[in-house]
Amino acid sequence: MRSRIALGAVAGLAVIGLALSGCSASSGSNSSSSASPGKVDGKGKTLDVMIAANGLYPTQQQQWFKDVSAQFEKETGATVKFETFASANDELTKIQTSVLSGQGPDIYDLGTTFTPTAYSTGAFVKLTSADWDKVGGRDKFVPATLGISGPDEKNEVGIPFLSRPFVMAYNKDLLASAGIDKPATTWDGLADQAKKLTTGDQYGMAVAYADSFDPWKFIWAMSNQQGNPLIDPATKKATIDDPAVKKSYQTYFNWLTKDKVVDPAAIGWKNPQAVAAFASGKAAFLPMVSSSSQVSLDASPMAGKYAYAVMPTIPPGATKLPSKGKAAATIISGDNMVVAKYSKNQDLAFALVKMLTSTDNQVKYTKTFGDLPTNKDAAAKIEQGNDLIAPILEAGTKAVGTPFSGAWGDTQLALVNVVVQSIPALSNGSVSSSDLDAKLKTAQDTAQGALNKAK
Repeated sequence: MRSRIALGAVAGLAVIGLALSGCSASSGSNSSSSASPGKVDGKGKTLDVMIAANGLYPTQQQQWFKDVSAQFEKETGATVKFETFASANDELTKIQTSVLSGQGPDIYDLGTTFTPTAYSTGAFVKLTSADWDKVGGRDKFVPATLGISGPDEKNEVGIPFLSRPFVMAYNKDLLASAGIDKPATTWDGLADQAKKLTTGDQYGMAVAYADSFDPWKFIWAMSNQQGNPLIDPATKKATIDDPAVKKSYQTYFNWLTKDKVVDPAAIGWKNPQAVAAFASGKAAFLPMVSSSSQVSLDASPMAGKYAYAVMPTIPPGATKLPSKGKAAATIISGDNMVVAKYSKNQDLAFALVKMLTSTDNQVKYTKTFGDLPTNKDAAAKIEQGNDLIAPILEAGTKAVGTPFSGAWGDTQLALVNVVVQSIPALSNGSVSSSDLDAKLKTAQDTAQGALNKAK
């Protein structure tokens, strides 16, 4: 499942992007000729799209690429070429290269938390009402999915492509056999339940410590629940060196080292390995997972034996939400599509986005990959008769947006790096308090530096 969010050093990108925007055409000035009103003629053209490689469903993604190109060629005469990236840093490098050279993919499929970084570069089309009309209208989208398209409704670059609220899967049979009615709503309570469910080669949780995208979301959620948003764009202050953040990391690390409710092999797991462990019945809880896991789980021995639940919203060490805490169940998560200003085929790009966000295509995508639609009609169809996704929809209503700042990309990467750099210590059994303090100081300096440079 793509829980990927792109990350990046926005300062240099912003300067380059703003310079590029000064000499770029607007979205309407480089249109393809129209064969008929409302239809774009792309005969002989190729549209280039950058998108993340799907680690869970690589074969299905390759087939989807072929199907999309064939449908688009039938509708417009143009073909679609997909480029993929496997990591956040890979995506950042490709975006930097494109922004600097003024050429590259026409469309980027970005994780929602990277949209502020992309916006700050000035290198992507700021959507006008005419642009929204080209993709079928702004009102065809689920309102919540528009929450991080831009800093406000008049300044948006991101068109919602898919929605990915994060939740927790759990093994109904294992919980029942342990006398547990339902998953805990506090992180401490969840750890206690996981201890009861850990025995032999069965563990309380499946957690992907080596994943490039998952770790920071745990830290972000627990910190926000304690009242710490990590960065404040208004005051340009980073607070990663705060005790709330340290407690969040310690909780996350302790599942493996102190509580011992996670398979030691999880030190090297990425998300697909965690999903596979849960699917084989080797773990009771699978936290920080999206609806995309349903496709895998329904094809596994776990079919019919699992359910989803909203992740705990009460922070570590607490039995209720602190007065300044936010009951953050998930980030506002998913993918936004943005169109490059340098693209010579912007109308064709919008035509592809319109096609991909149509009701039929969105329903097909969800059935193949599991991610939820952003199209309102498609979302309504997917919800019918699917009781499993009710907690996922509930989590979406409790989603909290990450800060809309060009500094967030660097901040997010810094949070992940704390985990990456702690892997050797975790392998040896623990991360010392002083070692964690040092890593948090480095992360603090990185985030503060990015805030100081962010526009």
